[in-house]
Amino acid sequence: MQRSFIKPTIGGRLFDAFNYVFMVFLCVVMIYPLFYLAMMSLTASDVALTKGYLIPPHMSLENYAQVLGNYYIGYGFVNSIKRTVIGTALSVATMLLTAYPLSKKYFPNRRFWTAFVVFTMFFSGGMIPTYLTYSQTLHLDDSFWVMILPSLINTYNMLIARNFFMGLPEELSESGRIDGAGELRILVNIILPISLPIIATLSLWSAVSHWNAWFDSMLYFSDPKRQVLQLVLRRIVLEGSDDLMNLGGTADEMSTINPETIKAATTMVATIPIVLVYPFLQKYFVKGMVVGSLKG
Repeated sequence: MQRSFIKPTIGGRLFDAFNYVFMVFLCVVMIYPLFYLAMMSLTASDVALTKGYLIPPHMSLENYAQVLGNYYIGYGFVNSIKRTVIGTALSVATMLLTAYPLSKKYFPNRRFWTAFVVFTMFFSGGMIPTYLTYSQTLHLDDSFWVMILPSLINTYNMLIARNFFMGLPEELSESGRIDGAGELRILVNIILPISLPIIATLSLWSAVSHWNAWFDSMLYFSDPKRQVLQLVLRRIVLEGSDDLMNLGGTADEMSTINPETIKAATTMVATIPIVLVYPFLQKYFVKGMVVGSLKG
């Protein structure tokens, strides 16, 4: 069978050309800041940044050595990894266990409980009542769990998971019930193995949220050794070189480093881990976003 091809019109070619140019421009706009930051972090301390080098003439890893050698940054890095791994695992598990029953039509008072959860998207107790609840009522000051428990369920993410489960054939659950399986076993053995797209989506969103969070660490932790990396980064970027000495640097070290390149290296250290995770979840992430947004 011979295929027929439609000859593109001049307007179609112009439209395609505009799309190509626009996408290239968009990629450059997004990639250039990261590239510039990476080059600045690799710039040797004796290079003058005022000359505006795109690629520095002298590259060095001394900035990363200074950053990774700072013990407060080390503590922050470990705290952030611990928070991200534990927080993501518990958050995804909790959201899946909440979304699955809400996706079932036979769940008692499903509309009420869905509306009850959605209500929290638009109304909250406010920062001061929340702080008093966690610090004085629950006594979670200086506790690791103050960074985990309040964010166990993200309502929007949970609704995406609920919509995903609603799109699965009901015959899958019925086949499990015929074999005598309970709802929890059906979820674990039948539903979750085919739900990798939504699990990857929830995991990526939760991991990024936990990795970037710093405000709760600033509110509830008084010991700098228990604060997360993003809070240490904020102090270095906003408060500058004086704060580097407070974080463990000495006067001799300060005389041989450039505060701007140190800030760039610190930012890269905080950015690279979460960037490396994304490619492994990308193929599931796109599918989970599309499928999870079909049903209301």
